Amino acid sequence: MSNDAATGTPTLDGPRQEPPAHGLGASLAPADARAKTEGTFPYAADLWAEGLLWAAILRSPHPSARIVSIDTSAAAEMPGVRAVVTHEDVPGDSAYGRRVADRPVFASEVVRHHGEAIAAVAADHPDTARMAAAAIAVEYEILDPVTDPEKAFAAEALHPDGNLIRHIPLRYGDPGVQGEIVVEGLYRIGRQDPAPIGAEAGLAVPRPDGGVEIYTASTDPHTDRDLAAACFGLDPERVKVVVTGVPGATGDREDPGFQIPLGLLALRTGCPVKLAATREESFLGHAHRHPTLLRYRHHADSEGRLVKVEAQILLDAGAYADDSSESLAAAVAFACGPYVVPHAFIEGWAVRTNNPPSGHVRGEGAMQVCAAYEGQMDKLAATLGLDPAELRLRNVLATGDILPTGQTVTCPAPVAELLQAVRDFPLPALPKDTPEAAWLLPGGPEGAGEPGAVRRGVGYALGMVHMLGAEGADEVSTATVKVHDGVATVICAAVETGQGFSTLARQIVQETLGIEEVHVASVDTDQPPAGPAAHGRHTWVSGGAVERAAKMVRTQLLQPLAHKFGMSTELLQITDGKITSYDGVLSTTVTEAMDGKELWATAQCRPHPTEPLDESGQGDAFVGLAFCAIRAVVDVDIELGSIRVVEMAVAQDVGRVLNPAQLATRIEAGITQGIGTALTENLRTTRGLVRRPDLTGYALPTSLDAPDIHIVKLVEERDVVAPFGAKPASAAPVVTSPAAVASAVRAATGRPISRLPIRPQAAVAVPGA
Repeated sequence: MSNDAATGTPTLDGPRQEPPAHGLGASLAPADARAKTEGTFPYAADLWAEGLLWAAILRSPHPSARIVSIDTSAAAEMPGVRAVVTHEDVPGDSAYGRRVADRPVFASEVVRHHGEAIAAVAADHPDTARMAAAAIAVEYEILDPVTDPEKAFAAEALHPDGNLIRHIPLRYGDPGVQGEIVVEGLYRIGRQDPAPIGAEAGLAVPRPDGGVEIYTASTDPHTDRDLAAACFGLDPERVKVVVTGVPGATGDREDPGFQIPLGLLALRTGCPVKLAATREESFLGHAHRHPTLLRYRHHADSEGRLVKVEAQILLDAGAYADDSSESLAAAVAFACGPYVVPHAFIEGWAVRTNNPPSGHVRGEGAMQVCAAYEGQMDKLAATLGLDPAELRLRNVLATGDILPTGQTVTCPAPVAELLQAVRDFPLPALPKDTPEAAWLLPGGPEGAGEPGAVRRGVGYALGMVHMLGAEGADEVSTATVKVHDGVATVICAAVETGQGFSTLARQIVQETLGIEEVHVASVDTDQPPAGPAAHGRHTWVSGGAVERAAKMVRTQLLQPLAHKFGMSTELLQITDGKITSYDGVLSTTVTEAMDGKELWATAQCRPHPTEPLDESGQGDAFVGLAFCAIRAVVDVDIELGSIRVVEMAVAQDVGRVLNPAQLATRIEAGITQGIGTALTENLRTTRGLVRRPDLTGYALPTSLDAPDIHIVKLVEERDVVAPFGAKPASAAPVVTSPAAVASAVRAATGRPISRLPIRPQAAVAVPGA
């Protein structure tokens, strides 16, 4: 596939073909598109219940302190306040965590980061709740925070589990090997926030059986239910999580720290309780991308072929572990990138500090190392006097090669094809060939720069991500497909987070059963679990479960007909609601064949198992891999350091295009998020204190920052072990685009560019350079 020259939308190479109206391969519109456009989509912040109370959470103003005392009496006595809860009021487990239960529901003896929850209040008005929370008197003994992850190794333990969360030493090949050419680099990646446009919100409603129902924008409702139930001291069956409309998610919806206090207040008051976080609370309360320090040394021969890579990777986990172990595994495993490296020696650490907690954000681990190893490839190309794209082509990974973890790449890995596609795509016209009114200076329409100071740069990056969970994660999903009166219903607890699963589920059933009208049921924990929405899981695992269930229903539908006509069900096909036989003898509609019956089937999908990395960083840790190549074109004002991304050309390994329009949107969104990582997004802290936790202090890219994005090639080599052969779409461009932008800025300025986001002073060209 390639892209339409005008729009960048994927199109088939060669003669134009009319896309199908429905089923796989169709650009089926999302079922909720109209409701979202009209403002009627039911987000959690819109929920209401009779007798509603409002919640507010008191958060620590300090990154590190000992709690001397907590006095809630003034808050409890305020008119309209119905309950105040602290750590003493948690009836079950006092701490929670998806991987390690190390994060307290409410801080008791110490606070470990700015914004940690201390207490929660329920009142009859949101302003009353916030005033009551502010009236809680907490006496602190302020401590010196540990904010430098390099100092965390020798610092006093910040947590009973210690400061070191995980250490992975990867050993691959001969440590004594040396290359003719050696380049070194030190790289720093900032703290990116998911910054959801819709802040966290939820509603908790007590149940007559002493349990509670929580309505919230969860992306993993069964895990959220289990964690909450453990803290409530209840059996999981007495806690129900109902997923409301999710206003997009890139990892920020995976922290139940907003939901557990909400449920506690509902159980304490016996009333429905609602929480709608402010923007500041949202920034302080959820996890962020791991800030990372990376030291690299690349060895190569005189032709530019890699000989050995040495690296040290340090992830700042913040106060609690969250998914830092998994992020570190991805960073270490992909530290060399999609390149053939005969010898690799990587040291990776994840440590606790008093900085804001880090966690899962799209492309975690892989994005940070991509920025670093691609910086090294640019240095190597400059040292050897080689074209950066040519150097990369000499080293690219292919199917059958071996990763530094010892795992053989068995899935399609068309890395060379992707890089060649973006390299050969025509470059945009230079500003000097364009009327000045038709192009923007770096800094925007009102930028202060002069055209004579603008330099154009072209840069390349190759990225890779893993699919599904890793290191032995049990990936499984369950789905039910029901058909009655010509209408199909899909029941699956896979949450629609904007990745398009609900649309895909409809397409799968349309393709398999020939039924055009397909509904996807809303998600709650009364359904079997489907797991979190990350790493392309729901396309693979949940989509696979839907396909299997639909095929079982298809067999139920066709078997009576096949038996009647003395033929196999394989000789029957369903197209556009009609059932026909290969010889034309049988022709009927699905509705007639159903004859008023209801058919249904439930199925599971579980991919092949993986294994944890061993003490040398070796093991088959990943189910599959996906690859991406991006060429970035930037204009840089070398006097002011302002940067404008002009164009991004992307080629991606997608396995199979299931929905062309949806796929293009996912790729474009991923690239835009990556541009934010490269240029503007950094949640800044001063000695652990978050500075400007709002959308004016935290600069998200807007439509004016989005460049022309051209999807120049989508390689459709199906992964035979994946349902439909498809691969995840959005994580790979998120991982790759920041490195591509940094590479282009290096080309424009001659500066090393070793920190993301790129500071203006780093893009100012050195006189005479």
